[in-house]
Amino acid sequence: MVLSSYHGTKPKSYRKHYVPLESNPEVFNRLIQKLGVSCGSKSRPGLQFFDVLSLDQSDLLAMVPRPVLALILIFPTTEAYEQQIAESEHSRSEYSGSGEDEEVIWFQQTIHNACGLYGILHAVSNGKARDFIDFGSPLAKLLATCVPLDPYERAIVLESSENVATAYADAAAQGDSAAPDAEVEVDFHYVCFVQSHKTGRLYEMDGDKKGPLDKQITLSDDEDMLSEPALRVVREFIQRERGTNLNFSLMALAETSVSFSP
Repeated sequence: MVLSSYHGTKPKSYRKHYVPLESNPEVFNRLIQKLGVSCGSKSRPGLQFFDVLSLDQSDLLAMVPRPVLALILIFPTTEAYEQQIAESEHSRSEYSGSGEDEEVIWFQQTIHNACGLYGILHAVSNGKARDFIDFGSPLAKLLATCVPLDPYERAIVLESSENVATAYADAAAQGDSAAPDAEVEVDFHYVCFVQSHKTGRLYEMDGDKKGPLDKQITLSDDEDMLSEPALRVVREFIQRERGTNLNFSLMALAETSVSFSP
């Protein structure tokens, strides 16, 4: 398993630091359950994260329940990656979206070492995943507060959320790997891919960047985030960033009726 970290395109100072989150479906599921996402039962479908073991082998892809509502890619960062992001982001405007007219709900990362959290928030806050957030839960309350706000104000609210901090600390303590200190850099980053709840368009969500990135792909009604158009986006991302390091992993947020017991 790997741990998430923040690796920005320029140095930042932080008011808040989190212990990196292990890329483990059980850890991710514990966190979303604590935040108030229904994780499934015999009487009511819910959402859980599952490892995706292949992007090409149909028998391995078939092991993931469908539909898949979001993907989180975990990958190693390098100096070449940092340079490429700095160059591509230089010409982009800062995202300023807010309110129900947004194509997607995006959070700017301002908590150090918490890119796993931001990936999870992007996954469960967008597309059909929003339908599985329990009424009155910590996540429901967070979104009710954050959706009307601009990205800067959202970041402040998220930083200040004791409910999120408590749920995160509980989940981070469950991993198989020994967690490093919250202020130590580790060499992996998380990026999320989601569908817009308005148009079905596919977006790359990275709190490290200036805003959500429209991938110029619209999934049809009978496609999900594990269908070929979405898989192609992930393959292209991996191929571009691979270099000599093969240590990529992928998790899918999928609908399931199998109950999760933390």
